[in-house]
Amino acid sequence: MTALVDSSTPLFHQHFSATTTAFDVVSGLDLTGRRAIVTGGATGIGLETARALALAGASVTLAVRDEYAGLRAAADIAATTGNTDTLIARVDLAEPASVAAFVRTWDGPLHMLVANAGATPGPLVRTARGHELQFAVNHLGHFALATGLWPALAAAGDARIVTLSSSAHLRAPMRFDDLQFTRRPYHPGEAYAQSKTAAVLFAVEATRRWAADGITANAVMPGGVRTAHRRDPYRSVDFDAAVRWKTAAQGAATPVMVATSPALAGVGGRYFEDCDEAHPNVPGTRNGYAAHAVDPAAAERLWEVSAALLKPRW
Repeated sequence: MTALVDSSTPLFHQHFSATTTAFDVVSGLDLTGRRAIVTGGATGIGLETARALALAGASVTLAVRDEYAGLRAAADIAATTGNTDTLIARVDLAEPASVAAFVRTWDGPLHMLVANAGATPGPLVRTARGHELQFAVNHLGHFALATGLWPALAAAGDARIVTLSSSAHLRAPMRFDDLQFTRRPYHPGEAYAQSKTAAVLFAVEATRRWAADGITANAVMPGGVRTAHRRDPYRSVDFDAAVRWKTAAQGAATPVMVATSPALAGVGGRYFEDCDEAHPNVPGTRNGYAAHAVDPAAAERLWEVSAALLKPRW
């Protein structure tokens, strides 16, 4: 099994930093002939991720809920990169039928899947199937997308999956006894943190299951980027003071690096931040990964639970 780093495993290092942009990362790279999907690619980090991949010559599909926003983003990418090979697909990650419909339309290999889209803290909302929204979008939807696209990823021979986590994952392990907040009081921040733990666990288990097929998965912490949801009243009161803010292009740097760096060929099941591989978290700090997020038993259990939750219609 390819696992996240521990004290005996050399860390991967690049000549990048917290201020590196996605465009710096792809400088000199040629992704011509490579195909990528970026969920939530119409705005923010997703848009800048897609823009950087297109700048390097990749064919990028923006998987978005709002097709009009996607069309505007595609036009913007074409205007700024000269690459007109940016496609739009409507995908609602909260609805398995929407994910399945998209998967059925995909043809040919897929080299990069960037699971960027996400629901953010707010009042309790349940999907049509009764799933808590943040868990449904941030994890279950991407799980359905990745597993549904497995044949395309395997066909690429060297495919990479990048899941966007957050330092919030440090605050919450998976509560397998009540994933959907049906018995415990709902706390939006805890639900968000749990969904970001799930993003790391998915990378661990997907790599274990799929590395032999040439598929690797890694989780990234993009950093704090000022977007509309950062003004959400449910965030902690010290959030602004604790975060070192980045531009969207800087936030996209780590996902793009993990999706494209030649140095990461065959590397999976790891957690990256500020364009570098992370260490285990030191209590009292916001950096690194939590032990509960890299536990192989929890990763396997989450996979099985997720498959069971989707099974009636997937």
